[in-house]
Amino acid sequence: MMVISDVETQILDEEWVALILEAKELGLSIEMVRQFFDQNKG
Repeated sequence: MMVISDVETQILDEEWVALILEAKELGLSIEMVRQFFDQNKG
Protein backbone atom coordinates (compact mmCIF):
# COMPACT_ATOMS: atom_id res chain seq x y z
CA MET A 1 0.00 0.00 0.00
CA MET A 2 1.30 3.45 -0.95
CA VAL A 3 1.22 6.18 1.68
CA ILE A 4 0.97 9.78 0.48
CA SER A 5 1.82 12.65 2.82
CA ASP A 6 -0.34 15.73 3.26
CA VAL A 7 2.22 17.79 1.33
CA GLU A 8 2.21 15.32 -1.56
CA THR A 9 -1.59 15.33 -1.56
CA GLN A 10 -1.64 19.13 -1.76
CA ILE A 11 0.81 19.09 -4.69
CA LEU A 12 -1.25 16.45 -6.48
CA ASP A 13 -4.45 18.43 -5.85
CA GLU A 14 -2.83 21.56 -7.29
CA GLU A 15 -1.73 19.62 -10.38
CA TRP A 16 -5.25 18.27 -10.88
CA VAL A 17 -6.73 21.74 -10.56
CA ALA A 18 -4.25 23.07 -13.13
CA LEU A 19 -5.08 20.19 -15.47
CA ILE A 20 -8.83 20.77 -15.21
CA LEU A 21 -8.44 24.53 -15.69
CA GLU A 22 -6.34 23.91 -18.81
CA ALA A 23 -8.98 21.53 -20.18
CA LYS A 24 -11.62 24.22 -19.53
CA GLU A 25 -9.52 26.83 -21.37
CA LEU A 26 -9.31 24.44 -24.32
CA GLY A 27 -13.11 24.22 -24.35
CA LEU A 28 -13.34 20.64 -23.11
CA SER A 29 -16.44 19.73 -21.16
CA ILE A 30 -16.36 17.83 -17.89
CA GLU A 31 -17.94 14.91 -19.73
CA MET A 32 -15.15 14.91 -22.33
CA VAL A 33 -12.52 14.82 -19.56
CA ARG A 34 -14.37 11.94 -17.85
CA GLN A 35 -14.57 10.02 -21.12
CA PHE A 36 -10.84 10.50 -21.66
CA PHE A 37 -10.01 9.06 -18.24
CA ASP A 38 -12.50 6.22 -18.65
CA GLN A 39 -10.90 5.24 -21.97
CA ASN A 40 -7.37 5.40 -20.55
CA LYS A 41 -7.77 3.40 -17.36
CA GLY A 42 -4.87 1.08 -16.74
